[in-house]
Amino acid sequence: MRTMQDWLDSYSADHQHPVNQRLHWLCVPPIVWSVVALLWTIPVPPRFLQPGAWAVLAMVLAFAWYWKRSHRLGGALLLAFALLALLTGLLFNRYGAANLRWSALIVFVVAWIGQFVGHQFEGRRPSFLTDLSYLLVGPAWLMEKLLRRLGFKASA
Repeated sequence: MRTMQDWLDSYSADHQHPVNQRLHWLCVPPIVWSVVALLWTIPVPPRFLQPGAWAVLAMVLAFAWYWKRSHRLGGALLLAFALLALLTGLLFNRYGAANLRWSALIVFVVAWIGQFVGHQFEGRRPSFLTDLSYLLVGPAWLMEKLLRRLGFKASA
């Protein structure tokens, strides 16, 4: 099994261009939110589950993947997931499922366009085209950089 540091190093190798890196900072967090929001809007049986159950399940599964590879990053990303869930729940309650779904879909498309523009500058195709696990590595890569900027120990 690859370590989180192996994943991060490999991802970093595909993200060297400063424009691509900036676009990832601008696009990856909205992509993560939009996926959470889209999953939040999938109907659930109201007798058994609350709105957002599918999003919470996806976040738990993602957290388990992160935690298995790095407790430090897993914990930090769990906090980020909790904040995204709070925000998404508020938006769902305020604007309804349909408006949240359309907003999330627009954010998702625009942010992915930004990602592909960044990779044009990079001259490399996105990492996830070689392994879908990189869809989880992108947020971890940004979180690792954020933790280092905040002065936390630099280890995945």
